[in-house]
Amino acid sequence: MTDGKTFLPGFAEQYTELRGVRLRWFEGGAGASILLLHGFGGAASNWTLVAPELIRHGRVLVPDLPGHGGSGPLPAPAETLEPFARRVASLLDRPALVVGHSLGGVVALRLAAHRPELVRGVLLAGCAGISSGTREAERLLYLAALVKAGRRVSPFRRAVSRSPLLRRLVFELVSTADPRALAERASNGFLAGSALYTDLHTARVALAREELRLDLERVRCPVLVVHGARDKQVPLRDGYEYARRLRAPIRVIADCGHLLIGERPDAVVDAIRALLHRVGEVDELPVESELRR
Repeated sequence: MTDGKTFLPGFAEQYTELRGVRLRWFEGGAGASILLLHGFGGAASNWTLVAPELIRHGRVLVPDLPGHGGSGPLPAPAETLEPFARRVASLLDRPALVVGHSLGGVVALRLAAHRPELVRGVLLAGCAGISSGTREAERLLYLAALVKAGRRVSPFRRAVSRSPLLRRLVFELVSTADPRALAERASNGFLAGSALYTDLHTARVALAREELRLDLERVRCPVLVVHGARDKQVPLRDGYEYARRLRAPIRVIADCGHLLIGERPDAVVDAIRALLHRVGEVDELPVESELRR
């Protein structure tokens, strides 16, 4: 598997055995720890436009969640996302700023609720979990796991990434506000990750059954919510609901869909830097550089 070398320049690919799961992760930079957690059906390569920009600000850890990317599946079925949170927690030897996209956001909240000593702050990017238990959402998750559309498209990812028309066919339905504007490298990174997963069923069931209400009351660290204004997969009202329940500020990104870490990586990096500043991990906010595409 070479997607990490391709999509995460400056990062080292590593493997470790954690509670019956062979977990793959990528690490780069030094200093304050920043943990990036991808979404359902994704992989570390989803962060290709965000992770390299963060090396200047700290030690960045980018794992493949169990059953995704190069990580093995959980050894037993899970009723919640707690087993996912326990595995990624084992990568941390110091408190970290945890950034979660979609499914990864729910894992980040689990981690913050149950291992607060390991979490300095949480950034939720298009976070799933509130509407995920509805019948409609369960059906969509079931179809995604059954059809495996990402895996079917992945062999053609280079052609898709270079063609505005093909990007529109692949990404427009639920993922992005404007697929034609999605950077080639971002498109490639999303589709590369979709080719590797081994177990979407466990994540699907756990996400659908996740009960966040009690856990949210246990989250005491600073939280920042970031959400795309035109997110068709996780509605904007969910972002506002997270902000309300967690008493957190929210940043709404105009003309942006669910794949905000690829659609508007500049806004996501800016939000991460702001939260790092808020928790005291950086003394001042550097001038933003143009993101590499």
